[in-house]
Amino acid sequence: MKKRQLGKSGLEVSALGLGCMGLSFGYGPAIDKTEAVKLLHAAVERGITFFDTAEAYGPFDNEELLGEALAPYRNQVVIATKFGFKEGKPALGADSRPERIREVAEAALKRLSADVIDLFYQHRVDPNVPMEDVAGTVKDLITEGKVKHFGLSEAGAASIRKAHAVQPVTALQSEYSLWWREPEQDILPTLEELGIGFVPFSQLGKGFLTGAINESTTFDKSDFRNTVPRFSEENRRANQALVDLLGNIAAESNATPAQIALAWLLAQKPWIVPIPGTTKLHRLEENLGAADIELTESDLKKINSALASLEVQGHRYSAQAQKMVNR
Repeated sequence: MKKRQLGKSGLEVSALGLGCMGLSFGYGPAIDKTEAVKLLHAAVERGITFFDTAEAYGPFDNEELLGEALAPYRNQVVIATKFGFKEGKPALGADSRPERIREVAEAALKRLSADVIDLFYQHRVDPNVPMEDVAGTVKDLITEGKVKHFGLSEAGAASIRKAHAVQPVTALQSEYSLWWREPEQDILPTLEELGIGFVPFSQLGKGFLTGAINESTTFDKSDFRNTVPRFSEENRRANQALVDLLGNIAAESNATPAQIALAWLLAQKPWIVPIPGTTKLHRLEENLGAADIELTESDLKKINSALASLEVQGHRYSAQAQKMVNR
């Protein structure tokens, strides 16, 4: 597995990481713990060194799973986790008060069976807590040896700058993919200027870009995609044109749509590290194959030209969740 550095921080990770949320939360029932541990071990054996979790995934179950499964490899891997919600539950709203950040850090260290948190993200910007206070608290945790690196998730450019002025931000984690390119407007230029790495999530459109989902697909009642406007039956039907386009491009490259979607992200900047999640070994191996695909300038121009004629339908979040992004 090739390695990449997240911006100018010096934090080196595998070119593709593993988003672990879906093992415990978000896309229906959690998978069997034994199978989850097998998948995490397989990821390490195949060269993945970057694993993403959060207290909110469960809540807490996902951190505990990673803490147990990755204990034998603790010195070989980088585990990122997150703070920022009341009681670790997004539905209760943001909570990044300094005392809460410290509570989450201490609890996460225990759940992860770790001496230090490798990368500690603010999960969502809290409008009630000055960013300077948030960054200052994480800075203190870094000084105390409890955290190595500071990150933000779904933060706007102004918030990124405020945080970075107090404690250098190692990485921003936000949605970015062939069907959500808004970060190209303000976020990517800001990150490049400041030397901050970018960790895209939902890079496969929450599964839609793989071609495995169509207008007739039904989701488990606990699957959060039921609340996402972009996944209404009508919008899935309208957005099928993008999947068809990706499938045609993939066929010409002897690859899968998922691999092209990931290879496209890797080609955008050398400091971008996608973290596709999966619960299946064959999907893990498929995703990792993207790291070996090098799209040419001609390929990228062809993809961009084709995308320019398509307009993705539907918002990427529910109205309530949308209020918590790009602050």
